[in-house]
Amino acid sequence: MEVLREKVEEEEAAEREEAAERSEKMRPAEVWKEETPMTQEMLRDLEKKLSEMEIPTPADPLTFPKDTIDISMLPQSYKTNSPKEELMLQVADNFSRQYSHLCPDRMPLFLHPLNECEVPKFVSTTIRPTLMPYPDLYNWDSCAQFVSDFLTMVPLPDPLKPPAHLYSSTTVLKCQKGNCFDFSTLLCSMLIGSGYDAYCINGYGSWDLCHMDLTREVCPLTVKPKEKVKKEEKPPPKKYAIKPPRDLTSRFEQEQEAKRQEEIRAHEEKLRREAEERLLEATKMKPDPLHGLRVHSWVLVLSGKREVPETFFIDALSGRSYSPQDDHFLGIESLWNHKNYWVNMQDCWNYCKDLVFDLGDPVRWEYMLLGTDKPYLSLTEEDDDDLNDEDDVEALGKEDEDKSFDMPPSWVQQIEITPEEFETRCPNGKKVLHYQRAQLEKWAPYLNPNGLVCRLTTYEDLEYTKVLEIKEWYQNRGDMLELRHINKSTGLIIDYFKPGHPQALRVHTYKSMEPEMDRVMEFYEVARVDGLIKREETPNTMTEYYQGRPDFLAYRHIIFGPRVKKLPLNSTDSNPRPPVKITERFYRNPEKPADDDVAERVFLTTEERIQLRYHCRSDHITSNKREFLRRTEVDSKGNKIIMTPDMCISFEVEPMEHTKKLLYQYETMMQLKNEEKLSKHQAWESELEVLEILKLLEEEEEAHTLTISIYDTKRNEKSKEYREAMERVMHEEHLRQMEAQLDYLAPFLAQLPPGEKLMRWQAMRLKDECLSDFKQRLIDKANLIQARFEKETQELQKKQQWYQENQVALSPEDEDLYLSYCSQAMFRIRILEQRLNRHKELAPLKYLALEEKLHKDPRLAELLKVFG
Repeated sequence: MEVLREKVEEEEAAEREEAAERSEKMRPAEVWKEETPMTQEMLRDLEKKLSEMEIPTPADPLTFPKDTIDISMLPQSYKTNSPKEELMLQVADNFSRQYSHLCPDRMPLFLHPLNECEVPKFVSTTIRPTLMPYPDLYNWDSCAQFVSDFLTMVPLPDPLKPPAHLYSSTTVLKCQKGNCFDFSTLLCSMLIGSGYDAYCINGYGSWDLCHMDLTREVCPLTVKPKEKVKKEEKPPPKKYAIKPPRDLTSRFEQEQEAKRQEEIRAHEEKLRREAEERLLEATKMKPDPLHGLRVHSWVLVLSGKREVPETFFIDALSGRSYSPQDDHFLGIESLWNHKNYWVNMQDCWNYCKDLVFDLGDPVRWEYMLLGTDKPYLSLTEEDDDDLNDEDDVEALGKEDEDKSFDMPPSWVQQIEITPEEFETRCPNGKKVLHYQRAQLEKWAPYLNPNGLVCRLTTYEDLEYTKVLEIKEWYQNRGDMLELRHINKSTGLIIDYFKPGHPQALRVHTYKSMEPEMDRVMEFYEVARVDGLIKREETPNTMTEYYQGRPDFLAYRHIIFGPRVKKLPLNSTDSNPRPPVKITERFYRNPEKPADDDVAERVFLTTEERIQLRYHCRSDHITSNKREFLRRTEVDSKGNKIIMTPDMCISFEVEPMEHTKKLLYQYETMMQLKNEEKLSKHQAWESELEVLEILKLLEEEEEAHTLTISIYDTKRNEKSKEYREAMERVMHEEHLRQMEAQLDYLAPFLAQLPPGEKLMRWQAMRLKDECLSDFKQRLIDKANLIQARFEKETQELQKKQQWYQENQVALSPEDEDLYLSYCSQAMFRIRILEQRLNRHKELAPLKYLALEEKLHKDPRLAELLKVFG
């Protein structure tokens, strides 16, 4: 016996060594130490002593306190297992025993944890595929973001093993918190319901992933999309082209400039690398003693369905997507969906980078059930040729059908998210996330009085002390404000507005809301009558850009002079700044010749000059120009001066083609004087519009008015009052109709004159008429039922007589139709007979009941007492 015991101990030691080697390969993050024979003997003695001791293992604490879950309100499927579920648990236990025997070095499988009612449930049955009724939850990114925002993360009780309890998604949604397995189960249910090929994973993750630490991640809102640079297509070379002039620049100077630019780029690259190294050193995480051992759960989405091009991971805690090559995911034990369960048999020495997610490969993935959901193994063309024999394929399919076992249906109720929960999203309506040098705050709509729903604060340092910029997103604002970007270093503020602003404002860039300061206003030109696109303002200038105007105006630049002081008035509205120079530019008018189409017009108001520049003809390299000088209108002798040749200085490209006469110049100058007055007036209107917009923005910012949709019956008070009034009117109308229907004396009282008091003989006559009318209606109803009964009986007899006469010549189809008719006719006859018998039994009782009601009716009771 001692020799046998020694052999057994040697075999156990060898198995333990092999298991240690296999575990070292499967879990690369664990550090194994070499053991000496003396250490092995001490360990065997210690294991023997410990095996003799019975120490109760404490159960894992629940994710939620039990008093927060009302088990009595849960359906029966939560509290018990169906026969198919019990059989599934037996299959899972058998699979687990075989797996533990074949892979003793691997961690126990996560198969059937307890639910909220302390009932073991298989993990695949906990997934309830559900398609949400909200279009925003149809894609994977919006689903993942909703789950991440809606739930609060609770860490696992033991970071080294899966939880002992896995609650239903309905309970998790009700409590709004859960661990990574609860997050993944809910997200997987929503993704499968939306058509994705999604799976829950039980594996190992990094410290950041398990604790939802995003302080080393870059905020997605700070990443700018890459701009696609369009390559300019070079025009084909012309056959006859002018040779370019010789390049007379010094090559030596060009080489020196290139060297200098290269040194500058090298210095900037060095500074950038040093900054990145400092950042990596500052954000470098301390070594995790449990690296590679921390259990984590996430979601796998395979390519194929919903046009997913590549397989990727989704961390349900943060809602972010990752590539399988990411270093945060250190290994996979198993994965499952609502139809099957797979165990990873691949080596995870290189994390998840080398894993092949071909779930139909039994060498890489050991599946539990032979159900129809098992994917096919990816075959090469050579292997595909060997399966051309249809008989072998049919035989293989029959063999699989005989051994297959379908997954029981989910025991979880239908997952429902109310519109209020979908709108609120975050617990208590607010959630704060910390990223690398950034803080993201989220609020539910209408929670803040100013409509703020999201705020991104970017910091210069990792300690979140020095703010660089702030971005605030708004919803349901009355002023249509959508985004506000605040740059703390420059003090610049940029407001973005949605379409619908009273002044068609689109973007407002400013540093101060005081008038006559630096600012830029951009407008929705389609919503404005004047076609204004942008207005730039400085303390002394104003520049406006136009598009789509009938006068082809494209640009107006105004230079203001110092304001003239007025003693009785101090308001800037009534004392506008005088324009010193007004420059206007125009688009090309194709209906006019280029020589007569003004391209630029400059009004020098203080110098009393007007400069014109016309568009250039296609066959010219320069354009016509004119300058009008406004002199005194009276000469030295007191004569009135209308127009002299020296008042117009012209430059004609083609002076021989047409020469403008003095009358044309005079008419042009008179027209320009009117245009100058109009331009001054428009400049004054632009100033007033700026003041009006600033005043409107200040009032809206102070008022914080939020718009409420007419379909939002919860917040819209007018709609709510109108709906309640309509419901009240409908209820009163329904009650009135019910009273009119139940008033059996109404037809007889209508025969009497209105307002006349009933006499005793009239009350007796009303009673007799009402009873006689009711009696007649009972008799008519009985006669109607009797007539229908006799009609059905006669038709059946005629059909039977017809059958007796034509029985020999009838086909089988006609006999089937006859039998079917006889069956339906007998059914109708029996029903009519029962109705007639029941009516005969109840008619006397109804008559007596009506008579009693008439005696108790308050309108006849006092009068009928006299007659006994």
